[in-house]
Amino acid sequence: MLRAHAGRRSKRRRQGRSRVGLALAGGGPLGGIYEIGALLALDDALEGVDFNDLEVYVGVSSGSLIASGLANRLSPPELYRIYIENGSDEHPISPGVFQRPALWEYYERAVSLPALLLDALTRYLQNPLERGLLASLQALGRALPTGVFDSAPVGRFLARLYSSGGRTDDFRSLTRPLYVVATDLDSGESVAFGGKGWDHVPISTAVQASTALPGLFLPTRIDGRDFVDGALRKTLHASVALREGANLVFCVNPLVPFDAAMARAKGRPKHEKLVDGGLPVVLSQTFRALIHSRMQVGMAKYDTEYKDADVLLLEPDPDDAEMFFVNVFSYANRKRVCDHAYRNTLRELVRRARELKPMLARHGIALRPQVLRQDPAHIRTSPSLRRVSGRTLRHGLGASLALLDDWVQARQGAR
Repeated sequence: MLRAHAGRRSKRRRQGRSRVGLALAGGGPLGGIYEIGALLALDDALEGVDFNDLEVYVGVSSGSLIASGLANRLSPPELYRIYIENGSDEHPISPGVFQRPALWEYYERAVSLPALLLDALTRYLQNPLERGLLASLQALGRALPTGVFDSAPVGRFLARLYSSGGRTDDFRSLTRPLYVVATDLDSGESVAFGGKGWDHVPISTAVQASTALPGLFLPTRIDGRDFVDGALRKTLHASVALREGANLVFCVNPLVPFDAAMARAKGRPKHEKLVDGGLPVVLSQTFRALIHSRMQVGMAKYDTEYKDADVLLLEPDPDDAEMFFVNVFSYANRKRVCDHAYRNTLRELVRRARELKPMLARHGIALRPQVLRQDPAHIRTSPSLRRVSGRTLRHGLGASLALLDDWVQARQGAR
């Protein structure tokens, strides 16, 4: 689904170059994969916008992974090669990066269990009538790990990726501002890394903190404070880009609550009742509904607080069973989900072309009709993806020929 929020004064053509920003929400590893597919579609379909040269980038949770890559001059096709195809020989990535068990955390918590149990029993025996057994045993909760997975491998991977190829792991060295939002666990405060007072933190560490979903990933300690997923307070944080002066902000949100009634009406039933899917489905719907309602409140405020700005939001349709029932933390479904996002985004651009053309034109951006005419659209037909694949193939062939030439010359010199 594509939603456009047009600024009230935007009918008048703005003078000078438009300031275009990008805000990406979270959604686990698969959420970032959806965002790559949507950005590939925008990159193919829009003329006059360079997603590696925007005025400001904002990322929350898995969106920070993608936003930091774009700010570091990794194009949408290059992000596709790294995270979807695993086609980077220099920086290969595996599911283990996102699913490394927090073994040291398990060990430390287990070691503390005997002392905690002894303390709980002592307190109970000292005053069994006033303190019930269950109340005394509540202290054992401190022995539970604070996360299932360790997010440190994510930080290490990004540190290597952003420290080579002319990229940077330093917010202050980027050519365009990047903000990575995380939540201070002790205060509940949202912190925008890359902003004043927080730009000394490495980009890789900030992304590690922003993607640390509580209960699944360990909190990330930075300057003595523990940080977790940035979506705890707010889903999208597009206001960060708007405060930076962006007058057009592209937003991608991969998680929406599922409308089973709408799906049934269109002849696409998955479950007659979501409760039939058990606890995981119920929790998924609850989580999506909570964060999506907060995002809608924020989007409604933009019309009054940023009257001159246009906001373009892309997200799955409410009846999109493909995105709802797929395992959001699965890494194996990445190509299918990415292609699904690519096709959905192009389809929405076609459907809303009449409305979008004047809005985009105000910012010097046009729709490419030759791309929108693709039927059926498939990510394998992506023009930008084919160009990058062609350059990669030529680079690989050139490197192989150079090695062969060196080998022949070495053999001739040995004679």
